[in-house]
Amino acid sequence: MDNTRKITKLEKTALMPVKRKRVAAYARVSSGKDAQLHSLSVQISYYNEYIGNRGDWQLVKIYADEAMTGTRDDRPQFQQLLTDCRAGKIDMVITKSVTRLARNTLTVLNTARELKSLGIDIYFEKENIHTMSSDGELMLTLLATFAQEESWSASENQKWRIRKKFEQGYPNTGNMLGYYLENGVLRVIPDEAEIVRQIYADFLSGMGINAIAKKLRRMEVPTKRGSEWNKMTVRHILRNEKYAGDLLLQKTYRLDHISKKQMINHGELPMYSVSNAHEAIIDRDTFEQVQQELMLRAEKCHSHHVTSEAHLFTSMIRCGLCGRHLHRKLASSSKKYAPKPVWFCTTAMNYGKNACPSRKIPEDILIQKTMEVLEIENLDRGTLLDRITEIQVPEHNHLVYVFHDGHTQEVTWQNHSRRESWTEEMKQQARERRLKYLEERRRP
Repeated sequence: MDNTRKITKLEKTALMPVKRKRVAAYARVSSGKDAQLHSLSVQISYYNEYIGNRGDWQLVKIYADEAMTGTRDDRPQFQQLLTDCRAGKIDMVITKSVTRLARNTLTVLNTARELKSLGIDIYFEKENIHTMSSDGELMLTLLATFAQEESWSASENQKWRIRKKFEQGYPNTGNMLGYYLENGVLRVIPDEAEIVRQIYADFLSGMGINAIAKKLRRMEVPTKRGSEWNKMTVRHILRNEKYAGDLLLQKTYRLDHISKKQMINHGELPMYSVSNAHEAIIDRDTFEQVQQELMLRAEKCHSHHVTSEAHLFTSMIRCGLCGRHLHRKLASSSKKYAPKPVWFCTTAMNYGKNACPSRKIPEDILIQKTMEVLEIENLDRGTLLDRITEIQVPEHNHLVYVFHDGHTQEVTWQNHSRRESWTEEMKQQARERRLKYLEERRRP
């Protein structure tokens, strides 16, 4: 008997690699409250474990939007998810439910169809729907419609609650300088109230709204929201009836629950007026004087604007120091003479020379230099737009014309001398003032 052992040599075989599906998850909470943020943290932990435990899945990323409504499409993480899908980085997306992805039917369907065309499946856990399945789109359409109706119903309920408060004379918010909201009543914050009173006093003393904003920035006075003071912030304080102790409620409204666009109420919805609703910071006489002065200044400013159409250089001149466009303004160095149009950088105008040291440019010099560059005798906006892309101002007395074909031309300019700046009209006005002065001197 042969006891020799037989040994069979096996050839080395290559193991076939397992192709794992690249899976991403999307999570969203609609508010920044602690409970909601905790819910988001739980969702992220769940997806890390759920996807990570699958040997045939590879976790790409968990995309999570905090305090973002599902009716809007501009959610940053949602948009990043779509970008990565289009770049071919993802094979499947998992989300808790249809409402987590979006409450807008159109957004849900468009997203599902686009990703389906890219071969990417969306799996909705709660509804157990795969968009790549044969009946996925039908079920998705029905559920997305229900989600949008639910969103509309929630929005209408919220509007009803707010309007009921308005009818009862309760403000919806107390986030304004000088007050805080306590049990539906505005209460005065003494330190902030002093800032409000100073703004009203400065305005009635003759200071402009922009000058007041600059003063507050120099003094490093904080705004209620922590942003910088600007014309709009100061103007809102000067116009706000709440500082006189009154309430005018529902001055704005939301257009719809999808866009959530804030609209000014011009009579589309009822407004609710409540007099002496809370302690006033500004007495009523002072408040009325400020409203009258605002009207007078607005009328004076409006009288200088001949037309609302675009001026010759509108949106064409760019400041080379801060990047903002130059705007047109009628300005005069003396109250004796009619104002002349100049172009100035809005940063320098609104925030001062520390923010942007650029200077104003007289319009007549701009016109003269532009005609020289274009080699024409008459200039109109159409000709300018046909040949010039923009006019840059890298420094004072220096202009750079950028043409549509890409080439540039640099020019310098100087302010008119005092003698050149005197027009015949100005000379005549000076003569008349001199004669009037001499006549008054001759009177006994």
